[in-house]
Amino acid sequence: MSQNRDQFRPPNHPNDHFLLTTVVGSYPKPKWVDRARDLHEDPEADFDDDAWQEAKDDASRLITDEHERAGLDVVVDGEMRRNEMVEYFAHRIEGYEFNGPVKVWGHNTFDKPSVVSDVEYDETWLVEEYEFTASVTDKPVKVPITGPYTLANWSFNEAYEDTEALAHDLADLVNEEVERLVDAGARYVQIDEPALATTPDDHAIVGDCLERIADGIPEDVRIGLHVCYGDYSRIYPEILDFPVDEFDLELANGDYEQLDVFKDPEFTADLALGVVDAHVAEVESVEQIKENIQKGLEVVPPEQLTVSPDCGLKLLPREVAYEKMANLVTAAREVEEELDAGEIDVERSAVTADD
Repeated sequence: MSQNRDQFRPPNHPNDHFLLTTVVGSYPKPKWVDRARDLHEDPEADFDDDAWQEAKDDASRLITDEHERAGLDVVVDGEMRRNEMVEYFAHRIEGYEFNGPVKVWGHNTFDKPSVVSDVEYDETWLVEEYEFTASVTDKPVKVPITGPYTLANWSFNEAYEDTEALAHDLADLVNEEVERLVDAGARYVQIDEPALATTPDDHAIVGDCLERIADGIPEDVRIGLHVCYGDYSRIYPEILDFPVDEFDLELANGDYEQLDVFKDPEFTADLALGVVDAHVAEVESVEQIKENIQKGLEVVPPEQLTVSPDCGLKLLPREVAYEKMANLVTAAREVEEELDAGEIDVERSAVTADD
């Protein structure tokens, strides 16, 4: 159990128990954002860099406020400035180049980059995004970063001996970016590794990368790892050795069929449990979400439980995404009240990796 969680508890929190509420990262963009991008990319349109910057700032302010209104304890700007989770970073890392879109499924394409020389840290990636978001909210801000293994695995590797060597170098760059974010005031960083779910046998590489990322990062900085839906039995309990405070796991979409995987051996980290399904455009009721939260309490005690959506919400209608968040917060606060009243039996007591 991490000791850096209490800093995210609101000073006026109404209950003795505290279930940390947040989102994974992405959120539906206002429809005008893509229109503004098109105008900015059209050489005949009168929409310069300043106008595009203003549009991105407005979107970030708007969605950060939407997260606040939903009542989340920790907010994100919904990744309003980002297009795709690998492409965005590849444009900012020396050694990457783009050769055009690749078809990934159906009619969807992905501008898959190539690594053509040693990767190097050139400019900061997310510091300006973080500083702006922190300036427009009084809430703590979480910073999601695409992890080095996914950045390596979802790119063409034309420069390194193998994925592992490339991932290690990228991890050193992520470490540098996290240090810059920490200097800017960030205290909650989430490493996104969706590729781990598709290639779970490489969990040792991800562990090595996380060791590099965490090197020199102060203990009061919360580091989370988000892993999308996959066969978790192939990476558990090995992931408990990773140097992260919190594991963000997608379980709602699978009706919690894999929940028992995390019960033996006991879960020693904090668990960020997906309690609303990011893939379904129906809003779960508060009662349903409360039942889902209690599934998390089968794995960890309340002081180790974070409540969030399963994954990024960007593919949902915006009003659906908002209602899911609002109901998630209401459910968490009601479960806290029931815990305070002794109405919920807590199966697990706090356990750490040192026990």
